[in-house]
Amino acid sequence: METRRNFIKKTALGAAGLTLGKLNISAKSYANIMGSNDRIRVGVLGFSDRFRSSLGKAFLKYADEMNFELYTICDIWSRRRDEGVAWYKSRTGKTIKTARNTDELWEQRPDAVIISTADFQHALHLAEAVRAGCHVYCEKPFAETMDDANEALKAAKETNRVIQIGSQRRSGANYHAAREYIQSGKFGKIVAVEMTWNVNQPGRWRRPALVAEIKESDTDWKRYLMNRPYEPWDPRKYLEYRLFWPYSSGIPGQWMSHQIDTVHWFSGLQYPRSAVANGGIYMWNDGRRNCDTLTAVFDYGSFDNPDEGFQVIYSSRQTNSSGGVKEWYFSNGGKLDLDTNIITGEGGLTEDDARVMGMKPFILDTFNLPQIKAESGADTGSDPLTNAHMQNWMECVRNNNTKTNAPIEAGYSHSIATIMVTAALHTGQRATFDKEKKQVIAGGKVFKY
Repeated sequence: METRRNFIKKTALGAAGLTLGKLNISAKSYANIMGSNDRIRVGVLGFSDRFRSSLGKAFLKYADEMNFELYTICDIWSRRRDEGVAWYKSRTGKTIKTARNTDELWEQRPDAVIISTADFQHALHLAEAVRAGCHVYCEKPFAETMDDANEALKAAKETNRVIQIGSQRRSGANYHAAREYIQSGKFGKIVAVEMTWNVNQPGRWRRPALVAEIKESDTDWKRYLMNRPYEPWDPRKYLEYRLFWPYSSGIPGQWMSHQIDTVHWFSGLQYPRSAVANGGIYMWNDGRRNCDTLTAVFDYGSFDNPDEGFQVIYSSRQTNSSGGVKEWYFSNGGKLDLDTNIITGEGGLTEDDARVMGMKPFILDTFNLPQIKAESGADTGSDPLTNAHMQNWMECVRNNNTKTNAPIEAGYSHSIATIMVTAALHTGQRATFDKEKKQVIAGGKVFKY
């Protein structure tokens, strides 16, 4: 029987880019890689809080050893460009180029970009970047509408650049081990999944001080809107966009996209068969338009056999943190808990209940996964999963390997699921995905805005 130590060793070795400490690759090894002596110049597209607190730290952790450099910072708000220059100076003692918009950015010809702009801009900026010849690390959510997702996927397929979607769970040794355990058959058939993401944060996604300070003349509002319908300048929708559709779906795009991605990854299913959802603004009546509380229920399984499958229940609230963040997978034999990182026989089929149906009991043995947790705080810092995820992308760019831990197909799949939830919330109807039209359908109509 395979021991836990051997199992973990095998899954860790099989997962590219999971080293969490100092890179264990010698300079001599890099010398044998084509182009290893070429410095890879990386642009920052959107100097966001996420970049400065986590992505940038993760990048700099490996940059010198892997011969990468931050080359330029692009942001349409002058304040963010200035802050980016100061941030880089404080961390490296060096100066850095800036670009006022993507036109200027592509003229500077970076080799790769890290995209951390507003949620609705990710897919559109990714399409621009790969067509400009850049490899891309793109924050999630990948897309908030199917039109944007389809355009970005088309551009990616045409250009064959190295793309990593910021679903960093895919670079966690515990998640790799969980996936291997499920796909080995030891866990049994997935019968249900329960997921939550609960906080009590009235300030989550709020930027009141900056809203009071920003001026339209300091940025480019029309360029910010990209393909969204024009409306007059609104500093809240620029800085607090996660509260306002169609600039963000809020909870589905920001939080659910992380967790629902593991369902696709573990099960091998690309998207749900259907989704229903309900929610509202039950506490934080601050002018927002996106829910502060929601529950979504998904049906997953084979499209050829409607009687085969499982249900996923996702709930999230910003008004009470009890329950925190959890990801529970259930089989007929027990439970896989990605908060404690322990697999147990909890809830499994007992001998007495099995005997009634002439079946054999099924109780999983307790099994410990690697102890790595996904961070859920507002400022998570450079956490181990983000470090590993960034490292994996950098290694793939260096080796021109398009098989990153979270390829564009992963982002496309989580976008289908999140857009289905948005459609169900906005229409009150059950949502599905039409694979021929490549669109989400709710109430018999293609869902747009």
